Amino acid sequence: MRFPSALAFLGFVILVSMILFPGSAAFAQAQNVPPSNSEESWTAARQVSIDNTNPLRTTESHSSSGNRSVDKLKTEVLGPDGRYQAETESDTETIRVDPTTTRTIVRMYRWDANGSRNLVQLTEEEANTSASGDTHVVRTNSSTDVNGNLQLVQREIADTKKTGSDAQETKTKVYFSDGNGVFTPSRQTQELQRRTSDNGTEVEKTTLVPDTNGNWQLLEVTKKTIKEDGKKQTSDESVSRPDLEGRLSEVSRTVGEETETAPGERTSTIETYSVEASGVPVDGGLHLSQRLTTVQKNDSDKKTTEQKVEQPNVGNPNDGLQLNGKNKYTVKYAPAGTLQTKTIQVRSPNGTFTVFSADTQKSDQPPAVPAATPSSDNTK
Repeated sequence: MRFPSALAFLGFVILVSMILFPGSAAFAQAQNVPPSNSEESWTAARQVSIDNTNPLRTTESHSSSGNRSVDKLKTEVLGPDGRYQAETESDTETIRVDPTTTRTIVRMYRWDANGSRNLVQLTEEEANTSASGDTHVVRTNSSTDVNGNLQLVQREIADTKKTGSDAQETKTKVYFSDGNGVFTPSRQTQELQRRTSDNGTEVEKTTLVPDTNGNWQLLEVTKKTIKEDGKKQTSDESVSRPDLEGRLSEVSRTVGEETETAPGERTSTIETYSVEASGVPVDGGLHLSQRLTTVQKNDSDKKTTEQKVEQPNVGNPNDGLQLNGKNKYTVKYAPAGTLQTKTIQVRSPNGTFTVFSADTQKSDQPPAVPAATPSSDNTK
């Protein structure tokens, strides 16, 4: 089996980017990180090439001063004239208003055919923390209408309360606008999290949505357990949904294990089971749909991560899993910053592997580990 197209494989690329490219995930969550009181700034340039799509490049920057930090991310695509043209840009501004309040504003821009930058989305968030550690977060999303005017379209309110020394509860409600300024509840969740006596964590999340009469009905229940035992960590997450008669049944399960196999080396395996595994007849039971194996090695001057993606053979599911994707991610450290490279390979119809995506990022951000003198052995 091979991934049939770039579009079909896009979701996998995004997943791998989140796992392998911490810079991207860090930026996406920048609004959750309070700004530091020190002066800090850095920039990073990234080049991405994906099969059957135009190459793109991104420029990311971070600056902080006092109680304010700003993160920017600009994306450019290769135009028909062979030059890069601006496509999107996001600005994330985080302000520590006082010791208990943090305000975050995210602005999303897009360039039009005339080369003008237009604001298309605005997200505003205010988080308040009480002396007891409870938090109250209000987040609003606004989008532009056909006339280019910003309209408030979504409001989200989340409250997290301590329910014990090792437990907390988070209740979230999401409201959507009808376009006339009236907000209607569209989803609510309750998440219970607690630490267990065996150094583990248990999480149970219940999601409700309104029915046609406006009454809340159960959409799904997610349960997750994480256990740590020395150099080994395991996780088990299941998702259950009600059938037409309201009876809960498990529709997916993800099992993970991560172990320190040698000094500076960790190996993890994540197996995903689903009632709708690709190529496997639907019979109401869970079937293994993907296995993701990751090996991460840390040296003094670099970090290397390699992944293998195994999935069922659509044509012959009884043959078991076959290798469909290979990925390699390397971060090299230097006193002036870091150089990150990532390649994603997919299986072709003849069984060989071709490069689907190539990604290079250079950053002057100080490395997370002290840079060492490069070894004279080039094969290292």
